[in-house]
Amino acid sequence: MTATSPASRLVTAAAREVLRPLGLQQRGRSRTWIDDHGWWLGIAEFQPGRNDGSYLNVGVMWLWQDRGHLAFDVGGREPGFERSVNPTQFALDAQSLARRAADLALENRARFIDLPSTTDFLTSQKPRPGYLWDNYHAGIAAGLTGEIAIARQRFDHVLAEDAFAPWMVQAQESARQLHGLAGDPEAFRDWATAATTSCRQQLKLQTSEAAATSGSYWS
Repeated sequence: MTATSPASRLVTAAAREVLRPLGLQQRGRSRTWIDDHGWWLGIAEFQPGRNDGSYLNVGVMWLWQDRGHLAFDVGGREPGFERSVNPTQFALDAQSLARRAADLALENRARFIDLPSTTDFLTSQKPRPGYLWDNYHAGIAAGLTGEIAIARQRFDHVLAEDAFAPWMVQAQESARQLHGLAGDPEAFRDWATAATTSCRQQLKLQTSEAAATSGSYWS
């Protein structure tokens, strides 16, 4: 078994002190913490670097994209790298990183408090060139809130991309299906519920309380 570095122990201690009271959970014994909201995850990752220390990555992952790994759909790398020179110094730096992660997690909770707020955010963002997921996620959010024209417009943009890789072909097949389902709110939500449930299972997340009580993440 690989020994845990002093920097990792200090990062974990700081995260447990700052993030755990907010309800974030550590992923096993990793340096990644998640904020579970049923259909989306907040992620705070204290990423190691070549030197002993930590980067900070904070963002959001939409769980309606059926996949088995964590990803940053919104947010990502924060500026800077905190290098561990000595334990006393790095304990303070780890605390600072944890507080920054907490602030950003709370900002994301407020920004994505419900589906309408999420849709407003995603549809107001300018899609990044060559990154079809921005339109894909905006289309799903719009479809879930009944904004059919916007949803179909966003899926049209996904379908217009030049698919040069298998994953892009798969994304376009999904977008084509969703384009057709957009006019049927119940079927659209059923699709999103199934995708979210599958994603949660692949990520080995606990059953969402909302889904357990209502059978849906969107009630």
